[in-house]
Amino acid sequence: MLKQRIITAVILAPLAIAAIFYLSLPWLAAALLGVMAIGAWEWGPLMGFDNKRRRIAFVAGITAAILAVWYVLPPAQIWLAADSGQTTLNPIATAVLSIASIWWLFTILLIFNYPNFSNFWANHRSVRGVFGLFILVPTWLAFLVLRSADYQADEFHGTRLLLLLFVLVWSADIGAYFAGKRFGKRKLMPNVSPGKTLEGFFGGNVSAALAMVVMGLIFEWQTQQILMAVALALLISTVSVLGDLTESMLKRQAGVKDSGSILPGHGGILDRIDSLTATAPVFALCYVLFGW
Repeated sequence: MLKQRIITAVILAPLAIAAIFYLSLPWLAAALLGVMAIGAWEWGPLMGFDNKRRRIAFVAGITAAILAVWYVLPPAQIWLAADSGQTTLNPIATAVLSIASIWWLFTILLIFNYPNFSNFWANHRSVRGVFGLFILVPTWLAFLVLRSADYQADEFHGTRLLLLLFVLVWSADIGAYFAGKRFGKRKLMPNVSPGKTLEGFFGGNVSAALAMVVMGLIFEWQTQQILMAVALALLISTVSVLGDLTESMLKRQAGVKDSGSILPGHGGILDRIDSLTATAPVFALCYVLFGW
């Protein structure tokens, strides 16, 4: 299993990096739409859909929602020029990122109270469909917010932001995996994901923070920037766990082991991007509020 995960990651990581480097904003938006559509297809079993017709309908709904956002917020117009010469994020995009971040705060209540207070959302497919809407659509927008940041002044500024996000999530994932394997004894949320441990959680935090310190030293960041990066690392690594636990909770409720089988060793697309669906909107909102 570990060998398969490594091979799949070695193939996917360069493809993802190449996409954010070389695809134009419209083509990147289209590629991300394709990924979210696959995610919507895999969301069907989490809603209890047992036939293709219903799953296709949900994919169509998510696709239509993303296309509506694309129409209102074309990738090249997500950031607006200000009188000062700086750019500001379109208020609609800010609202979407804020709603998504509030949603991820709300998932804390769902996770900590599972399964005691799960009857309502577990028995209503429409509610779980709204969960999918809150997760998939903002993720699409968040990636474009980051990629298009300061695009006119520096075409690759947004690329560096996305790479920073990837480093944070991947380092947290790797640190959590190996710390959990080596030291894991105390369960983090046994009702939701029995395999996750407190030691793995803290290992992921430490790994992400160390990654930011190393990057700060390599790129000669100022002390204040390094401290901000460490704080950001702790926030993002924690939020990444929320994304993972939320999908685990929904899969457990639906009796599903993996969201799909498209990625050997990883399961489905949702299994691979669950952390990014949580971290991308939060990371983008932090960038909008605090800059970099």
